[in-house]
Amino acid sequence: MKLVRRHGLFFLLILLLVPFTTVIIFTGPDLSQEQILQHKIAELRERLHHSEMLNQERRKDVLLLRQQFNIVLNQASSTGNTSGWLGRDVLSRETQQLLVNMTGSLDLQLPSIYHYLPYLLGNPFALQPAYKLAKGRTGVSMVLGVPTVKRDIQSYLMTTLQNLIENMSQEERDDCVIIVFIAETEPNYVHSQAKEIQKQFQEHLSTGLLEVVAPPAGFYPDFDSLRQTLGDSKDRVKWRTKQNLDFAFLMMYAQAKGTFYIQLEDDILTKQGYLNTMKKFALQKISEKQDWFILDFCQLGFIGKMVKCTDLPNIINFLLMFYNDKPCDWLIDDILRTQICRFDKNVKHCRKAKDALWVHYKPSLFQHIGTHSSLKGKVQKLKDKQFGKVPLHFPHSNPPAKVSTILKPYKTHTMEKAYKGETFFWGLLPQAGDTVTFELTPPIELESFLFRSGNVEHPNDKFYNTSVEVLPKNNVSAVSSLGAVYPLTQDGFYVVGRFNEAGLAQDTLVSSSEPLSSVRLRVQSESENWVILSEVHLVPAKEHLSEQNR
Repeated sequence: MKLVRRHGLFFLLILLLVPFTTVIIFTGPDLSQEQILQHKIAELRERLHHSEMLNQERRKDVLLLRQQFNIVLNQASSTGNTSGWLGRDVLSRETQQLLVNMTGSLDLQLPSIYHYLPYLLGNPFALQPAYKLAKGRTGVSMVLGVPTVKRDIQSYLMTTLQNLIENMSQEERDDCVIIVFIAETEPNYVHSQAKEIQKQFQEHLSTGLLEVVAPPAGFYPDFDSLRQTLGDSKDRVKWRTKQNLDFAFLMMYAQAKGTFYIQLEDDILTKQGYLNTMKKFALQKISEKQDWFILDFCQLGFIGKMVKCTDLPNIINFLLMFYNDKPCDWLIDDILRTQICRFDKNVKHCRKAKDALWVHYKPSLFQHIGTHSSLKGKVQKLKDKQFGKVPLHFPHSNPPAKVSTILKPYKTHTMEKAYKGETFFWGLLPQAGDTVTFELTPPIELESFLFRSGNVEHPNDKFYNTSVEVLPKNNVSAVSSLGAVYPLTQDGFYVVGRFNEAGLAQDTLVSSSEPLSSVRLRVQSESENWVILSEVHLVPAKEHLSEQNR
């Protein structure tokens, strides 16, 4: 009987506790939503700090104006004709009274950029970009700085910009600005580089995602009069000094535009969704109240280093103070040493304190792809091992086809293997009239096509002045649809596209309800480079795709 009673009490307790347990389970905190809220609060906090920094800058401007007004007023007072000198016919009574009341003097003067770069005093335009192509986007979360210089051997800038933009979602593009800083003062080169950027990225210039600026020659000192430091050669001192000033100018331009600033280079690759990953990582650290100075998303040099825009003034000042003394990455390290390393502690203690503020993210989000440094004669084959393997081709499942070409392949990089997605095609110098033909077996209707030439290791090995052409199975019935949109060649092909400046040919075909028997690439002029075809994607129309799958 007692046993039955105990069992009864036990089941009664279960019946009473289950509802409460259920309530606890189902009304528990949603950690993902809580984390999102924490990130939003952290982002708002950083935006507030950034606004406070901008407000501080405006206050400095007001103080400077006050100093200048005081000088004017003192000169006017010394003549004994203050009100007349101010010009009552020009200024209102309120304005005159305001100026007269500003009689206090500022005995203390803050150091300015002119203390570090005194040669700027003689040039009022030295702190304004000599060239600027921008919509003036501000208030974004992420500001990407991409400095670029003239390279004698190979430029990766267009590949870098294409990769940065392609790996962003639309939401990321709307909350970001990429500043291309052409760190050259030769007007012809600056304008030609800007023109090339306009050709390939006009859409992103129009939306404000992309900006292009270049410095005036007056911003730089006489490089022949620099002090030789650290035992470096005169050429190396010139190179690293100019680089310090380049970065300082770029950061000064960028600091008012957003919350976080990321320093990049003009010969890099990144990963899909990198911007969102960086932002989440930064906000997570802030929401956890973990103080940081640099978030490092690449193990190499000055690539992928994120700082808060509110910290940029300190970095800029440090670069300007010691621009002639050390390379930029050493100076950034010195800022941290000055802040946290003690003289009465050993190197290990200093390193541990630095690691707490210089936080590394793994795996790396950026990879260096260039081999020739901007310092003449310097070869730099450094790779970030934590980035992973960089794809040199992009495979697709293409419809059955017989592939033929006049172009001679290099080693095993044949066009057949490229079409199957096994590797990329690499061929010797294309000549006018050379063709690549994909004979579809059987003929099918295509919805779209994509041909990508060049790759990250050889960005200049691409198709130039090359057309994409198609041949209908029955040319007579296709005339009414294809002929109304596309030009016709002498041998019956329709020109449906061309390779652009980036080496890409991509489009959706006008439906003709007519199967195509061939797709052809035809080179229109001689090329100075070899050619790589790294991606081929022929997309069948839906009805033909369903027939193939039966």
